[in-house]
Amino acid sequence: MRIQVESRPLENMAVIVPEVFQDSRGFFMETYRADQFRELGLPVNFAQDNHSRSVKGVVRGLHFQWEPAMGKLMRVPLGRAFLVGVDIRKGSPTLGRWAGVECSGENRRQVWAPAGFARGFAVLSDMAEIQYKCTGMYNAGAESGILWNDPAIGIEWPVADPILSAKDAQARTLADWLASAESNLFAYHAAPEVALAVG
Repeated sequence: MRIQVESRPLENMAVIVPEVFQDSRGFFMETYRADQFRELGLPVNFAQDNHSRSVKGVVRGLHFQWEPAMGKLMRVPLGRAFLVGVDIRKGSPTLGRWAGVECSGENRRQVWAPAGFARGFAVLSDMAEIQYKCTGMYNAGAESGILWNDPAIGIEWPVADPILSAKDAQARTLADWLASAESNLFAYHAAPEVALAVG
């Protein structure tokens, strides 16, 4: 069974769709395979799996962690949610840009957002469950968030009056993050150019 990259909305971010076997009994799919992820240039080493449930209108995020640097592979096995990634890498050509993808148990999309991206989601169905594989283990002393409605980012959330945690409602702005010493840990490094031999 094949896993495919449907799109790459921002550099290093990817929307992934697995092949599904389905019949009258139900369905089966492989959501992660190290060999295929490696072929697609996606991470293969994950340290922690998380699973959350939220009700309609909840917005969680925008969260990130710098020690250890954490990327997340996110999917919605039940319900519908709008998954978002924001580039917060200092010096990146897409700094402050965001991409959002509706994921659900029906469309089976997954979103990969690496370290250096803040991530969040909005629940669109009455309830949704979100699962995410993390490349690092959680460290409360080295994680933070960006304000969900920071006008400098301008995310077009599909919810009008979101339900927020107190922590997310008081998160710092992108400008505040970029002024912090920790933001230097997410400095952007362009991929090296490959020299072509001329015969």
